[in-house]
Amino acid sequence: MSEAGKDGQNRWADLLADGRLPRFALIMLGVWLNAADSLVTATIMPSVGAQLGGYGYFSWATAGYLVGAILAGASSGRVSEIFGLRGATAIAGLIMAGGCVMSALAPDVGVFLAGRLIQGLGSGWISGFAMVAIALLFPERHLARVFAAVTFVWGIATVLGPLFGGAVLEAGSWREVFWLFAGQAALFAAAAPFLLAGASRAGGGPGVPWTQLGVLGLGVGAIAVADVLTSAGLSIGLVSLGLVILGVVVWLDGRLAVRLLPHRAGDLSTVCGSGYFAMFALTAATMGFAIYAPPILQQLRHFTPLWAGYAIGSESAAWTLAAMLVANVTGRWDGRWIRIGVILLLASLVVLAWTMADGPFAWVLAGGALMGAAFGFSWSFLSRRLMLALSDEDRAIGSSAITAVRQTGAAAGSAISGVAANLVGFSGGLTDATARASSFWVFAAVIPLAVAGAWAAFRMTGSAQRA
Repeated sequence: MSEAGKDGQNRWADLLADGRLPRFALIMLGVWLNAADSLVTATIMPSVGAQLGGYGYFSWATAGYLVGAILAGASSGRVSEIFGLRGATAIAGLIMAGGCVMSALAPDVGVFLAGRLIQGLGSGWISGFAMVAIALLFPERHLARVFAAVTFVWGIATVLGPLFGGAVLEAGSWREVFWLFAGQAALFAAAAPFLLAGASRAGGGPGVPWTQLGVLGLGVGAIAVADVLTSAGLSIGLVSLGLVILGVVVWLDGRLAVRLLPHRAGDLSTVCGSGYFAMFALTAATMGFAIYAPPILQQLRHFTPLWAGYAIGSESAAWTLAAMLVANVTGRWDGRWIRIGVILLLASLVVLAWTMADGPFAWVLAGGALMGAAFGFSWSFLSRRLMLALSDEDRAIGSSAITAVRQTGAAAGSAISGVAANLVGFSGGLTDATARASSFWVFAAVIPLAVAGAWAAFRMTGSAQRA
């Protein structure tokens, strides 16, 4: 920290100098829209399910959004090359606004989920452009602070997204939530050309990796279908098949001319390979808390939607505080904070599985706080280490892949948690019995994923090769 204070090049003032302020503002706005809209369903889905039906589709509201975000984010380099960052970002904002309008007007759960998919497309492009901008428009000396700011805004959005949904729901209808997000996305679309004034076009590479995107869609789709099946054997089989297909995407990518991921992204002996896998697995392991904690708390502890949102806000508050505490860390401690973070994540899953239904509520808050602190301490350092390991050739594609990998993990994790919940009766309706059974299994089912992610994170900060 003392070295950073002596070096004026690393100050926040320097980060925002030389025309970087509007680009930095765009990235922060994009992070807010992506994070808040992806999480707003946490507190409103019980009301959506009651009005439109489809309790079995709880996790699809998140998984469908993320499928759109994955496919859009992976193609963001090419889209920004064709339209330029200014035009492409404005179009992405309008697409997101259109998806919000669909969900707001939805007469049934099918239209609602289609709206969520379109929201994901718009949000995925916004996120992809933001990551490309970080890689191409910010000097290496600023990466730590840019990623710390991204983590901070994500944490704030993780607090305010569910709270926003709960507050609006208590004051009116869940549909108003999407009307308000439509307005925010429309304002973002109008502001984007001004925020990116003077920005050059991003390099989109030789084309769009359609083969990998198609196979990726099949893998995520298989996991999502498993979410709504009542047969334990079929559900587990489809989840396993989906994960295998995701592995095939990585295998194919290293053998095709137009790549989705950087060189050796599937090699766990490298920083890139272990880093991407850690991001995927750790993100997947946390999705059950945001999706299932609010309805469980509403059912078993009789919380209102707003108070359920406050309860899961413990994760976000700890995430934000932890990110602030380590924002200026440099040197060896960045790797140590990554390891501390993944250990906290494992602890959080054990605490939540043990206490969510019947344990002291203070322990539920503690479990959520441990989960948030895990990412606050580790995420910016994971991202920075991975980006610094990329070659110049892979800088744009590798930076946008961070978003795609994280969102793929979120989609897979939400569906896996959904399978666990539905296999114990959640899809048949929200009762004390199904909420109590789900409160254990949505966390216990992803502990193996968290262990695998922790192993990859330790490898990334230890013996992994840079290239």
